[in-house]
Amino acid sequence: MNLLAAIASFIKVVESGSIVGAAKSLGVSAAAVSQTLNRLESHLGVRLLQRTTRSMALTEHGALYYEKVKRIAADLESAQSSICVAETVLQGRLSIASTSAFGRHVLAPLIAGFAALHPRLQVELSTTDGKISHIHDGIDLSLRIKPQLEEGIVARKIVALPFILCASPAYLQRAGRPSTPDELHQHACLAFRYPLDGRFLRWSFIRDGQRYDAPINATAISDDIDALAQMAIHGAGITRLAEFVAAPFLASGQLLALFEPGANAAQAVAEPMEIYACVQERAALTPKVKAFIDYLLEHLAARWPMEHTHPQLLSRRDLP
Repeated sequence: MNLLAAIASFIKVVESGSIVGAAKSLGVSAAAVSQTLNRLESHLGVRLLQRTTRSMALTEHGALYYEKVKRIAADLESAQSSICVAETVLQGRLSIASTSAFGRHVLAPLIAGFAALHPRLQVELSTTDGKISHIHDGIDLSLRIKPQLEEGIVARKIVALPFILCASPAYLQRAGRPSTPDELHQHACLAFRYPLDGRFLRWSFIRDGQRYDAPINATAISDDIDALAQMAIHGAGITRLAEFVAAPFLASGQLLALFEPGANAAQAVAEPMEIYACVQERAALTPKVKAFIDYLLEHLAARWPMEHTHPQLLSRRDLP
């Protein structure tokens, strides 16, 4: 029996809460995981897990054993990755989760360059606006917006992306152009519904150093930012898009930007969208994760310079 592999399987079972979940994370069958657990229990001479067809729980011996060995897998991966870094070679799997739009428009093009630098590294990208679980989903690194941050994870702000309020020329000709965000409630507004909890993301602005939420008249709603962009292009109303979504449509003239900074010194500007690089714990900052974060910082800063970048990773409770 490969004792280290058996311990790794045991840890995955405990952390995922089921043999099926552990098997998915490890890329093997549930039967193989079950057999490995049986061999480990026989080797130790104790029952580690109390298993029935519907539930699973740690025994007293299992809880004690888990506390002693739970860091072995992380330490082994960290040691292996450190050796790879010493040889300037990153290898293995790097699993990244991201919000849908950021993953599609920003990360996917950047991953191509990162993969070219590290050909022995297998990069897996999952895009979702739903709940992200590093442990259950086997995620090494997640890229989240501020509403997705949760207690206990370790997060670092890596970029502040401009939001742009925009509408089609046809809509503005028909309905008029608002001169300030306070006039948005008089217009048809296309709002984004946050999939995680069903609420609307507020349209926040900064004016004279103060943040405030503009009242809007939501006449159309979607949980897909690209769908909102298409609605706006076809004259449905005003929407708020991240710059990376809006840029090609502004360049083509299909959309026109509203409340552009610099037009008026007292003009309100849209509060930017902050993106955070997150790991489950500091021990998860393996060399391959650090390498990808550094790569992102370099390439994102070239397009969206950030004046106030935190040099260290912060725990969720330390975030502003």
